[in-house]
Amino acid sequence: MNTTPDGLHTLGRWTADRAVATPDRVAIDDRGVTLRYRELEERAADLSAGFLRAGYGHGDRIATLTGNSADQVVLFFACAKAGLVLVPLSWRLTPTELAAQLATADPALLLVEQEFDALAGAARAAMVAEPTTAALGPGGVEARVPAPASHGGELPVRRPVSDDDALLMLFTSGTEGPAKAAVLTHANCFWNNLALSRTLEVGSRDVVLAVLPQYHVGGWNIQPLLAWWAGATVVLERTFDAGRVLQLLAERGVTTMMGVPTHYQMLAEHPRFADTDLSTLRLAVVGGAPMPPALLRSWHRRGVQLVQGYGLTEASPNVLCLPAEDAMRMVGYAGRPYPHVEVAVADPATGRILEGPCRGELRVAGPGVFAGYFRDPEATARALAGGWLHTGDLVERDADGYHRVVGRLGDIFISGGENVAPAEVEQVLAGHPGVAEAAVVGVPDERWGEVGEAYVVRRRGVAVDGQELAEHCAVRLAPFKRPARFRFVDELPHSGLDKVSRMRLRAGLAADRAAAEAGR
Repeated sequence: MNTTPDGLHTLGRWTADRAVATPDRVAIDDRGVTLRYRELEERAADLSAGFLRAGYGHGDRIATLTGNSADQVVLFFACAKAGLVLVPLSWRLTPTELAAQLATADPALLLVEQEFDALAGAARAAMVAEPTTAALGPGGVEARVPAPASHGGELPVRRPVSDDDALLMLFTSGTEGPAKAAVLTHANCFWNNLALSRTLEVGSRDVVLAVLPQYHVGGWNIQPLLAWWAGATVVLERTFDAGRVLQLLAERGVTTMMGVPTHYQMLAEHPRFADTDLSTLRLAVVGGAPMPPALLRSWHRRGVQLVQGYGLTEASPNVLCLPAEDAMRMVGYAGRPYPHVEVAVADPATGRILEGPCRGELRVAGPGVFAGYFRDPEATARALAGGWLHTGDLVERDADGYHRVVGRLGDIFISGGENVAPAEVEQVLAGHPGVAEAAVVGVPDERWGEVGEAYVVRRRGVAVDGQELAEHCAVRLAPFKRPARFRFVDELPHSGLDKVSRMRLRAGLAADRAAAEAGR
């Protein structure tokens, strides 16, 4: 007989605990407006009770369209207490894209920050059935909770919140097609943050700078939620501006932060980087892609430790971690598994789990693996086949268990019978001092079937041409991996966490070829 009470790992408990332990400590610094732990708990508890009084039921989705804000953090913990599901949507979407995601999420309520009223209105106009909409924050939903969208004539479900209840619904970036809604439970978030705490220690005296958008899993589960669990202060920023971030690092005494390599590159290139006081910044976390060696050295010279890693939304997201002491020894690697995370490497062709040093698809298991895609059992079954989360990422594992992400299985192209992983080539290009960013896609070729075409953004103030990059690649890559052509562009298309969208690059190439053929 199981006598263990359910709900031990629910996140609605966290603010209640902190309100007792550290009621007057600042939980959130939102552009200079602070919210203490006592206030965070009071607002979240009041809003949770308001949802229940208004008739919201267990599992109802509350969608948001807002920038990073303390109001959304209050809403998150209110949802956690009431058994509701927060669905933060991206303000970067077009109205058509936003309408499609709202239709998928089917929210009982859409909460909109005033800045995004026009975008929300255009999206709602494109929908068959418009969701109930209200304003976010004390002047909106916290003052009066509107009645929820219909439950189809059924009474709302009411019961205590349990560990396996949904808490966050996050849309994937859609790099391989339309975005899907990944459902993370309380238990997923609990174990993700517990694993993170065993590797990146965050205490009540830390000041965490949060610049990742809250519609992304990293905006919650890579430091901010751990900070609120531990009683630390989170400095919330709405967008990334290198000059302002450097100012905040010094003025707020930031001790730890998280960003993608592009963020750290922009900071390192800023005129004030060399003179900014970084003495309190003990740890910087990097995700999204490996750090180029030159960029690593720039930050090490300033005395900042860099922890790198790999993750994906469906794993809540943290999977692999490369500690700061391994940064220069294991350049280009994502590391070994976090605690409470199990990984395997499988042969992409047969699905057989490989042992020892090998190359194949990374698979993940453990309590951080998501519950599935919302109302999409077929996609869920494919993603979780055989008891493993199939990441779709090609990795190499060495004899010591360190993993290097080679690329997406779907991005690989075949040149002269050899598989080429674009990410591997891009990493070599990123190591050139004249390259700020690069993306490689396979394009048709009469002789080789496909060859690589590199799109390159030059580093500001550095002149570099295709011949120089070809010579750079020639000593670092096998002939079949080297790009056949180089195109220099002002910027690259991005999706998700500032990741380059090869899908959009390929779509643009296809459109160019179609136009050329039509013009013949």
